[in-house]
Amino acid sequence: MDASRDRTVPGAQSVARAARLLRLVTSGGAGGLTVADLARRAELTRPTAHRLLAALRNEGLVDQDEKTGLWMPGPELYLMGSAAASRYDITGIARDIVRSLAVRTEESAFLSVRRGDETVCLLREEGSFPIRSFVLSEGVRFPLGVASAGLAILAFLSPHDVDAYFERHPELASEWGAAHGEKRLRARLRETRARGYALNPGLIVEGSFGLGAAVFTREGHPQWALSLTGVEFRFGPDRLADLGRTLLAHAHQLTTRVAATNR
Repeated sequence: MDASRDRTVPGAQSVARAARLLRLVTSGGAGGLTVADLARRAELTRPTAHRLLAALRNEGLVDQDEKTGLWMPGPELYLMGSAAASRYDITGIARDIVRSLAVRTEESAFLSVRRGDETVCLLREEGSFPIRSFVLSEGVRFPLGVASAGLAILAFLSPHDVDAYFERHPELASEWGAAHGEKRLRARLRETRARGYALNPGLIVEGSFGLGAAVFTREGHPQWALSLTGVEFRFGPDRLADLGRTLLAHAHQLTTRVAATNR
C-alpha cells in the first residue's frame, strides 16, 4: 500500500486500521480474541481498538461474546465472503489436486491464497506418512516470504512489487529471525525463481521443512500457492528433486484449470 496516498485520501488511515483489525479477528476464528490482544497485534491503543471494533460490530462485521468479551467474525463477513467466493475462491476446483498431491508424496499438502502482504491457508490434506508437521492449517496467515507458499508467490511478483514489499516490511528479520532479513530473503527468492519452487528448510519451526509452488491467474499473476510440509529427513537431497517436480506438475495443473474456469 502506498503510504503517501494514505495521507492524502480522507479517512484512509481509519479504513486501514479497521481492515487490520478485521484480518486479526478472522485469524482468531471462532475462539475469539481479547481487545487487548487485538490492540497489541494491530499496534493500536486499547481505546482506539475498542472504538473501531464497536463501529465494526454495529455493521455486523465483527461480534462480541457477551460472557467472555472475546471478539470474533460477524455475520456480515459470511455474506460478503459468499458473494466474493465465485470470483476469488478456487477451493472447489483445487481440492482434488491438493488431495492428489498429498497421496503422491505422502506429505501434508496445502493450498494458500495471497491476501495483500500475507498468505492465508485455504485447504489442508493430510499425507499418509505418520510423522507430520503442524505448522500450517486452514486460516493460518504468514507474511509473504516466510512460509514456502508466500516465498513462492513473492518470488514471482514483479521486481517493483518485491522492492515495495521490502520497503513496507523492515520488521521481517526482527519478528521472524535473521534468516528473513532482506539480503538473505532476496537470495532465497533468486533460488526459488531458478528452480521454480520455494524451499523453507526449517526456518519457522526447526526440523519442519516446506516446499511451495506458485499458482497463477489467467493474466500470469501469482495469486495462490500449493505447498508441502514434513519432517526434515523426508526432504533430503535425493528426494527433494522428485518432490519438487511433483509439486510443480500439480501447480501447473491448477494454473491451467484456473485459466479455463475464468474464461
